[in-house]
Amino acid sequence: MGNTKWIYLFNEVDQALNYIGGAWDDVVGLLGGKGANLAEMARMNVPVPHGFTITTEACKEFINLGGIYPKGLMRQGEHAMNYLETATGKKFGCKKNPLLVSCRSGAKISMPGMMDTVLNIGLNDETVEGMIALTGNERFVYDSYRRLIQMFGTVVVGMPDEAFEEIISEKKLAAKVKTDSDLTADHWKDVTEQFKKIFKRLASFEFPMNPGRQLVLATEAVFKSWNGKRAVAYRHDAGIPDDLGTAVNIVTMVFGNMGENSATGVAMTRNGSTGEKKIEGDYLINAQGEDVVAGTRMTKDISKLKDEMPEVYTEFEQIVKRLEKHYGEMQDVEFTIEKGKLWMLQTRTGKRTAQSAVRIAVDMANEELITRKEAVLRVHPDQIDFFMHPQFKIESRLEAKNAGRLIASGINVSPGAAVGVVALDADLAEEWGR
Repeated sequence: MGNTKWIYLFNEVDQALNYIGGAWDDVVGLLGGKGANLAEMARMNVPVPHGFTITTEACKEFINLGGIYPKGLMRQGEHAMNYLETATGKKFGCKKNPLLVSCRSGAKISMPGMMDTVLNIGLNDETVEGMIALTGNERFVYDSYRRLIQMFGTVVVGMPDEAFEEIISEKKLAAKVKTDSDLTADHWKDVTEQFKKIFKRLASFEFPMNPGRQLVLATEAVFKSWNGKRAVAYRHDAGIPDDLGTAVNIVTMVFGNMGENSATGVAMTRNGSTGEKKIEGDYLINAQGEDVVAGTRMTKDISKLKDEMPEVYTEFEQIVKRLEKHYGEMQDVEFTIEKGKLWMLQTRTGKRTAQSAVRIAVDMANEELITRKEAVLRVHPDQIDFFMHPQFKIESRLEAKNAGRLIASGINVSPGAAVGVVALDADLAEEWGR
């Protein structure tokens, strides 16, 4: 196994195709959905940050070896990091011009939210000063630093996120502000110091200041998350094989939290509930990716980006239309805007309701993006079952709202109308379900 190629740069997708034998589905199996699609977007000249993918084969070998990196992986990783340094003009661990990266999971079959991610790897007490000198934005740098410590604690070490969130809540209360984005540089600097203390107390060792060590441990954590409780339960429920493994994507950081001309968001090229041909999604100004999905801040509808950053929205709209046409499928994308520059961080086939699946299949056939045969094959028998479930009528929802009985609304991810007891914790819901 010493000569095995464990790592592919995003611009080496052709090598992956040759290695596999030309079958795209097998490339997705090797590089994971996220890695394969990042590489494909790079080949399409879509703006994607520089990066590389550690293959699913490396993950499976890591697990087989009992948590030991396969031979040759570390050396290939060093070469790949050298490439990123050359491509970006930055250096990993450098005090003056530091390269920061993210470490993201990416299995062959999408498992949203089930596995782990660590952002801002490469920050430490020295590189923080370099970032401040480069950006002139102390608030942004310390916001990024505290995120690294928090993610490293929860993802790599397994600390409860509440230990960190309590500190942020107390800081907002003391500062008399409502949202994280209202906290100043001094606030985040103090939060960062408190996070270090919490980390040391709960982990029994200090937060690692060596960027290389951060990256090695984060990669291990993503590999291990393949067999995490959430991931295993999701696979069993979705009928996904346990032997696929996950790839790991090391991506140059781009920042959506650098001020009012920066943002981050997620979107789908069509409505996942109804199938309507209209971009839908959410974004946040001056934020990083996890803020959009964490529910800690009220997101904005993607349509408002057209007013706030019209040129960026136009570019985004053109890109996602290209992606949908290229893949012949509704796309679910992630993006970041750094100082007015758009970066695409992911594209994948979007999940949808049964109603949406039927409409999208018919519409795409009529638009000649797919054949009529493909349209029929895209509607699965289990989706037809969804139509047999009781449904809320639009009129009933309006009546409930007008009568004052509507408590809340959310994203439609269930097969239909339901009656029951609300559980606010996944483990509790599982226990009650049994």
